Amino acid sequence: MEKTKKIKNVFREGAISSEMIGKSIATHQTKTQIGAHEIFLGQVRADVIDGKMVCAIEYSAHEEMANQIVHDIREAAFEKYDLSCMHIYHSLGSVAAGEICLFVFVSSAHRIPAREALAFLVDEIKSKCPIFGKEIFEDKSHQWKVNK
Repeated sequence: MEKTKKIKNVFREGAISSEMIGKSIATHQTKTQIGAHEIFLGQVRADVIDGKMVCAIEYSAHEEMANQIVHDIREAAFEKYDLSCMHIYHSLGSVAAGEICLFVFVSSAHRIPAREALAFLVDEIKSKCPIFGKEIFEDKSHQWKVNK
């Protein structure tokens, strides 16, 4: 009988802290079968759009659906690439320009599977997950963000 894996909650309120990222990396130092880590850090940019600067992004999501989709993407990556470990976190709520909103961390015995899996994961998350960002400008006006 196949064991079903629990669907993890990838969402964190607010920015993803450097302390959280550092602790995640540090916990892998004892896993001596790992030879490579790849990390993607998505950071909110202070884009200037129509003469107005973005000061934050307000993230919302259809959480249950997004967590299921991320779970499915995780499982596909584990099937496709020889990975040891994977962590995915995305912000909800307000994240200021310069702060981290997406943290994807994969580990493998070798660098190529880790690198390829990371690109796959980030592209799939950005294209398939119902996560929405509202760009907040310095003048407090806003608009929905388009993923690129």
